[in-house]
Amino acid sequence: MTTTTPRAAWALILAASAILMITMAARLTTGLFMSPLNTATGLGIASISFAMAVGQFMWGASQPVFGAVADKYGSVPVIILGAVLLAGGLAATPFVSTQWGLLVTLGILSASGAGAGSFSILIGATAQRLPAERRAFASGFINAGGSFGQFVFAPLVQFLIARAGWITAMLALAATSLLTIPLAWPLRGKPPAHAIVGHGDLTLGRQVRAAMRDRSYLCLHAGFFTCGFHIAFLVTHLPGEVALCGLPAGVSATALGLIGLFNIAGSLTAGALAQRYRMKWLLAVTYGSRAVIIAAYLLAPKSAWTFYVFAAALGFSWLATVPPTAGLVGKLFGMRYLATLFGLTLLSHQIGGFFGAWLGGLAFVRFGDYTWMWYADIALALAAALVNLPIREPKPVPAAAATAA
Repeated sequence: MTTTTPRAAWALILAASAILMITMAARLTTGLFMSPLNTATGLGIASISFAMAVGQFMWGASQPVFGAVADKYGSVPVIILGAVLLAGGLAATPFVSTQWGLLVTLGILSASGAGAGSFSILIGATAQRLPAERRAFASGFINAGGSFGQFVFAPLVQFLIARAGWITAMLALAATSLLTIPLAWPLRGKPPAHAIVGHGDLTLGRQVRAAMRDRSYLCLHAGFFTCGFHIAFLVTHLPGEVALCGLPAGVSATALGLIGLFNIAGSLTAGALAQRYRMKWLLAVTYGSRAVIIAAYLLAPKSAWTFYVFAAALGFSWLATVPPTAGLVGKLFGMRYLATLFGLTLLSHQIGGFFGAWLGGLAFVRFGDYTWMWYADIALALAAALVNLPIREPKPVPAAAATAA
């Protein structure tokens, strides 16, 4: 069994949660800068959407890379490097005026920096130090930290944009991101060797190759692709959808905040349920519920309260897919290379995110609204619910047995 004391375990969980709160806040509020960036640069919604779509992809692509580094050298150096990249990319954004400039600042630097302080690194670092029966709860709690960041920062960033200008708001986000450096202190060092033995004690390369031949692992990738498509489309284009309905910008900021608030409850619920029920069933229900929620939104009259109710309902499932997905990866392949293997699923998540952000901009330019994107959301959600059903999942481990393991 692991030797982490309850106090040390809470220090790990709270530190990881706080880091994710900051990095996710920086990443999930970029849609609020869409209109100001368009006004300042004149690049057009499609061009800015593409830069943000590249950022969605890079956030995912960086995580298996940084995860592999963290698995070998520890998570603290990765988090520090990420803080520097995130702060640098955000701080440089107000000083560029071309699409290539935005691709470098928002698309590569800040997105990669946020990836270095995101789910795969943080959940991997904590799961390796915790007993089996605490891992699902820890994943849910850490995930809730990211949602709390969205809840707090979305209205705050919108307030700063309105009162002090978008440049001040962007620079404030850059300065805040540096707080992840001292927060990484409890994650220093490597976990005990007995806590990170993988299945068969394979090397990283052999474990990755084995995972990519596993049908259950590929099903997780397919479902997570859809999750990324949904989230990136909404965080990038929800402000535009609100504007199309003739509502003020504050409605989109409040809606994004509500998504974060209700996902706190959703994440904690998912973490708790994952300790008792099959995780693949939780994923299927979560994805299926999104199709129902989006369909209800399309049928409802478009008022501020419609967006608030929609945000609350969708928020409950927003990132509730993370704890069961990370938990299934751990069940299938062990803890040794969790940061890398879960990072690869997040790469699939963000390939979906790239298409969600980019195609949303193209749909707006081509059709003048996002109707076809909503239809695609529904179809993908239903497909994701079905693709999780064939996953081969071991039965939940009783707490007593897990503690003795």
